[in-house]
Amino acid sequence: MAGAITCSAADLHPLLGVAGNGTAAAEYLCSRFDAISDKFVDTTYAVDNTYLLFSAYLVFSMQLGFAMLCAGSVRAKNTMNIMLTNVLDAATGGIFYYLFGFAFAFGGPSNGFIGKHFFGLEKFPSSSFDYGYFLYQWAFAIAAAGITSGSIAERTQFIAYLIYSSFLTGFVYPVVSHWFWSADGWASPARSDNLLFGSGVIDFAGSGVVHLVGAVAGLWGAFIEGPRVGRFDHAGRAVAMRGHSGTLVVLGTFLLWFGWYGFNPGSFLNILKGYGESGSYYGQWSAVGRTAVTTTLAGCSAALTTLFGKRLLSGQWNVTDVCNGLLGGFAAITSGCSVVDPWAAIICGFVAAWVLIGCNKLAEKLKYDDPLEAAQLHGGCGSWGIIFTALFANKAYVNQVYPGQPDRPYGLFMGGGGKLLAAHIVQILVIVGWVTITMGTMFWILHTLKLLRISPEEEMAGMDLTSHGGFAYEYNDDEKGRVEFTKKDSSAV
Repeated sequence: MAGAITCSAADLHPLLGVAGNGTAAAEYLCSRFDAISDKFVDTTYAVDNTYLLFSAYLVFSMQLGFAMLCAGSVRAKNTMNIMLTNVLDAATGGIFYYLFGFAFAFGGPSNGFIGKHFFGLEKFPSSSFDYGYFLYQWAFAIAAAGITSGSIAERTQFIAYLIYSSFLTGFVYPVVSHWFWSADGWASPARSDNLLFGSGVIDFAGSGVVHLVGAVAGLWGAFIEGPRVGRFDHAGRAVAMRGHSGTLVVLGTFLLWFGWYGFNPGSFLNILKGYGESGSYYGQWSAVGRTAVTTTLAGCSAALTTLFGKRLLSGQWNVTDVCNGLLGGFAAITSGCSVVDPWAAIICGFVAAWVLIGCNKLAEKLKYDDPLEAAQLHGGCGSWGIIFTALFANKAYVNQVYPGQPDRPYGLFMGGGGKLLAAHIVQILVIVGWVTITMGTMFWILHTLKLLRISPEEEMAGMDLTSHGGFAYEYNDDEKGRVEFTKKDSSAV
């Protein structure tokens, strides 16, 4: 935030050329000038905080997108369950991020590993943070939890959702965000000195911090509890278990697309900032617009690549696959959206689509079951996005977004050397390691205590019936008869 412009009566007095009361006139003019300057400062704060709050609202709207996407991607008998988990990701995450998460993430001054101030938003607002910043970061934290809930859908005990969501949003995710986004973080590009490989990690909106964290957590949850009943036959061949509503999948995808304009461009945190001389048409508002464009192009490129790629591989035009490909492109561009050119974003989306297709093929071979392809999409495409940024980051954009280090490394393919790539490989390794140790251990403990997976009988009957007292949809008379029979059969079990 730019400081106020100052006025000195001593400097102004000689310029007035007024005898007698010249000093009084100078002091009066300076007081009027200072009032106007203060008003401009207030306006700048108001504009930037309004921009950040609006971005937070957009990111929060992605929870509705997650809910619709998850609901459409599971079978009808588990609709209420997955919708409730999405609601509780937000609610549980809100309390635990308020109590602990924000402090662990941004509670500076602190060490490079974890923050230690602002627990329960104590001493808020401060010169560093206002309430809008907390709200924005909370929306990011619950997005990571939403990714994980998709991976373990249709077979996970409800209590396990509450435990993992609290742990992820209150501790695991905040520590990672501290490493890469806090000014004190050991790998942050905002550090004033001792930058990792001279650059720090450029993960602008969180291909690693959000998407890879949520994906690795979901990967371990789904791996430890095993595939859904019937997902693979006795010969080990994959059996398609498509979700019940393509309509909800498409609705959720568009809501996520809309919310991504808060996720990526909103990560600038402010908009009223010029680059170079004041009065220029080019400033941070232009970078915000460019980021929205790169986000759009990456998603579009990935969607079209998936459309024709799956047509070649399977002979079908599948809307669910295209929606997942689109989201894979968004997950990939999230890291470098602010520092790459629009043409590079098209390359990002093209490769992301093939990464997702490849990860899905690998998951089938390994008999790994993820109802929403969340680990493959957010983990595979998120990892590609981290590497992509290290290859294509534009020098001029890097210096604008991360000023103060004129010799900061940039993209390898853009002539910036390999230091940024080295930093980003480190990011992938430490995120995978940290989330594996924390979330993998937590899921293993839940599994050992028999708190992770529901019984096969409950799974066959559907979690809406066995855990939530009924189904999400109305049924006709014939269907009601089958539901009543299922209820009796389930109660007998």
